[in-house]
Amino acid sequence: MLYLDNSATTSILPEVKDKMLTYLTTEFGNPSGKYYSLAETADAAINEARTHVSKLFNSKEIEVIFTSGATESNNMVLKGVADRYSDKGNHIITSKTEHKAVLDVCEYLETKGYEVTYLDVDQYGRVNPEELSQAITSNTILVSIIWGNNELGSLNDIETLSNICKENNVFFHTDATQVAGKIEIDWDSFPGVSFLSCSAHKMHGPKGVGAVLIRSDQYGKLISLTPLLHGGGQEKNIRSGTYSVHNIVGFGEAARIAEEKLVGNHAHLEELEQILKNTLASKFKDNISFNSDDKNKIPGIVNVRFIGLNNEILLKKLSPIIAASTGSSCSSTKPSYVLQAIGLDIKSVRESVRFSLSPYTSIKELGILDEL
Repeated sequence: MLYLDNSATTSILPEVKDKMLTYLTTEFGNPSGKYYSLAETADAAINEARTHVSKLFNSKEIEVIFTSGATESNNMVLKGVADRYSDKGNHIITSKTEHKAVLDVCEYLETKGYEVTYLDVDQYGRVNPEELSQAITSNTILVSIIWGNNELGSLNDIETLSNICKENNVFFHTDATQVAGKIEIDWDSFPGVSFLSCSAHKMHGPKGVGAVLIRSDQYGKLISLTPLLHGGGQEKNIRSGTYSVHNIVGFGEAARIAEEKLVGNHAHLEELEQILKNTLASKFKDNISFNSDDKNKIPGIVNVRFIGLNNEILLKKLSPIIAASTGSSCSSTKPSYVLQAIGLDIKSVRESVRFSLSPYTSIKELGILDEL
């Protein structure tokens, strides 16, 4: 079976698994102990992983805060900023095509008295910078815009959007889960980005671990926010909880490999995507239309409408040979709100399928598409 649902999750790389096993067996110490070799070894492993993650984004090591994944990272930033800066304002801006881990948090904050503006998007799911600029008020404290859409692959203009926020003295957060390890992100080139969320399992690392990058000033002080989890004070008193050492180590190794292979993986994904699109166009001709843009996007994500075919029925028929999805795994039981936000009617939404490739998919493996 050809796995084409890598936007939902990826297989763990053998090198990542092997490195993790050591910290699941012999090196099982709690890094917070610090008084014996098992603890020291675990602490050194976490520091090494932090270095690898920071290199992937070209950030400072102190700016990397480990979490259980992007969902926690998103919750940490939105709730933490809302609470910490409530005396400065109660207005948050986001878009209608964000991941549920942002949208649901925003809806929750509305029940607590916060005002949320949900920006419209264009036909490919991108936010118009001018509309963001017009939406900012004197009460705006945070803007959260996804870097790359998980269903369409479209990239937002994060540089422009974040600079608008910086000019208005507003914090800017981006969920970069889908782009991390797929496109180059130079943290220093985006000074307007205050916070960035990501997960390891989208880049062939383990599930259950991720990070939030928090911007530091010239003195090394991180932007202050109210912690989501209180407890032992791990992660600079920002995120408490006993370290999941094996997962953090796995994340670090996955980040190291992603950074090392970034250029080659990007090129390979672009090649695979073109083969996939050409094959579908050749086989289905006028019976399909592509919802994804063909430029300025995450390589390897293709959203296509099979005209006249229900997507769930189609995917069930294809399941013996291909694994794909109708969209985000976090809202798989409902018609895609992302596709509705870009203007598709319900019939078209229910005819649309997302194929998401991996840099470890081979051209030969794509040959199975000839059986469609």
